[in-house]
Amino acid sequence: MGLAGGAAFLATARRVMAQTGFASRRIAVETRGQGPDLILIPGLASTGQVWNGVARRLQGRRRLHLVSVRGFGDLPAQGNADGAVMVSVAAEVRRYIVEQALTRPAIIGHSMGGQIALRVAADAPGRVDRVMTVDASPFFPALIRPGATVGDVEPIAQVAYQAVQFLGDAVLRDRGRSLGLDLGGASDALFGSMGWQGGDRRVLAQALYEVMTVDLRNRLPDITAPLTVVYGWTTDEASPRSRADGLFRGAYASLRVPARFERIEGAEHMVMIDQPARFLAVVERFLA
Repeated sequence: MGLAGGAAFLATARRVMAQTGFASRRIAVETRGQGPDLILIPGLASTGQVWNGVARRLQGRRRLHLVSVRGFGDLPAQGNADGAVMVSVAAEVRRYIVEQALTRPAIIGHSMGGQIALRVAADAPGRVDRVMTVDASPFFPALIRPGATVGDVEPIAQVAYQAVQFLGDAVLRDRGRSLGLDLGGASDALFGSMGWQGGDRRVLAQALYEVMTVDLRNRLPDITAPLTVVYGWTTDEASPRSRADGLFRGAYASLRVPARFERIEGAEHMVMIDQPARFLAVVERFLA
């Protein structure tokens, strides 16, 4: 990390602890602003920094809780170095809500963070006000091939896990598209421009494996909070993004209360960075 990077990390860590008083070996949380609570959860290999644009817009009206998963970016892996990542991170977000006495916060989660948000809402339905998933699916491979099963994905996920574990996270940028094509479709929802900040290869490998193989569709009926599903879209019929409407609606079909779907033209996976103005307009509607 280097002396300068280490000093910056320690300063951030002290600020986070001073603001929240919350200690976790799985997540770090930075709070900003005042008002009703909003939790922001980033995706694979990203930290809470990916929400800076949203935070600047909202921190005068919301108390923001920017979650970072330990092992992503410059954060040491700590408790995420071994075992499952997402289920443990979701449990820590629930503990954070309880210990910080948050009153029915809203949650926005991007990609893997969207899956974590779905799990939190399903496991603690009375504690969450509303949820937004951003280019996230309860089962990501279904966005590439609707009929895909965990069994179909398992061999590909094992290859991806081994590649990241032994070759480093750069392999995802180099081989991501070919891995997606093995499922018969586009791969940007899994491997694309993810606001990549890297991280500990053990955590990245395990988290990627889980993103590819976790199927939360059977948990959707447990969610009682209103759900907004945001995704990138294009009119270009040559792009798989032109078919996003049907794919995302199918992915969330088992919800008890139908979701609100918001497509953002011109965005791919990193929606809040690809189209920040359009994304912020959707966030405003979500929070209204």
